[in-house]
Amino acid sequence: MHRLFLTPWLAGVVIFFAYPLAATVYFSFTDYTMLDRPHFVGLLNYVYLFTQDPHVWQAVRNTGWFLAVMVPAQVLFALGCALVLTRIKRGAGFYRTVFYLPSLAPPVAATVAFVFLFNPATGPVNGVLGWLGVEGPLWFSDPSWSKPALVTLALWGSGNVMVILLAALLDVPRELHEAASIDGASSAQAFRNVTLPSIAPVLLFSVVTGMIQALQYFTQAVVAGSVASGSADITASAQAPGFPDGSTLTFPYWLYVQGFQRFNMGYACSLAVLLFVVSLGFTAVMLRRAR
Repeated sequence: MHRLFLTPWLAGVVIFFAYPLAATVYFSFTDYTMLDRPHFVGLLNYVYLFTQDPHVWQAVRNTGWFLAVMVPAQVLFALGCALVLTRIKRGAGFYRTVFYLPSLAPPVAATVAFVFLFNPATGPVNGVLGWLGVEGPLWFSDPSWSKPALVTLALWGSGNVMVILLAALLDVPRELHEAASIDGASSAQAFRNVTLPSIAPVLLFSVVTGMIQALQYFTQAVVAGSVASGSADITASAQAPGFPDGSTLTFPYWLYVQGFQRFNMGYACSLAVLLFVVSLGFTAVMLRRAR
C-alpha cells in the first residue's frame, strides 16, 4: 500500500525527466525540423558538432569563461558579503534585505537596466568614470568587456547565494571560535581552520549549483547582446548571434538558435545531450573531489 504514495513522484520523473531525456537522445540521431517526420542519420549530427560547426567552439569557449570566472567570483563575493553581515549588530535585518533584494529582480529587466547603466555614451557608469578622469570602456558593445559586464550583473544579483552562506556562517558553533581564540588563533587562522570546514558542504552546494547555472547561462547573454545591438528582438540576431562579435554567444544560446530559429531540432538535441553529459560530469567530479 505504501508504494502507492510513490506513484505521483514516479509519474513526474517519467513524464518530465525520463521521457524528455530519451526523446532528446533519440532525436539527436535524426534529421528533424519539427515540420517533417524525423529521419535517422546516425552520428552525422555529432560529427558536424565536433568537426564542422563554425560557431560551437566559440560558444564552448564563452561558456567555459563564465564557468571559470563568474562562478568563483560570485561565490567569493557572496561569501564576503555574508561575512560582513555577520558582523553587523544594528540594523542587520535591513542590510540583509538590501543585499538580497537584487536577486529577486527579473533577469530580463535587470539585464536591460544594466545595459543602459553601462551604455558607453549616456550611461551613468561611464559618466562617473569620466568625472574621475577615467575613460570608460564600451562595455556591452566591446567583445573584451561584454563578459566582464555580465559578471558584474551576476555579482549584483548574488543575494540568493549570500543568504545560503549567511545561514551557514551563523550556524557555526560559537564554542569553536571561542576555543580557537583561547588557543591564540588569529582571525585568519580561525576562518581557515574553523569557519571554512564548518561551511564546506554549503560552499560545495553553492559551487555546484553555480556551475550548472553557468553551463545553462542563456537569458542574460541573449538580452544583453540584443539590447546592446539595438534590437529588442532576439530572432534578429539569428545570422550573427552573440553581439558583439560573438562574445556573448553561450552554448545554450547556440542550442536555442539551432532548435528554435533555424529549426535544426535534431542537431539541437545533439547539443543538448552534450550539455547534459558535461553538466553531469562536472557535478560528479566536484562531488567526488569534495569527499
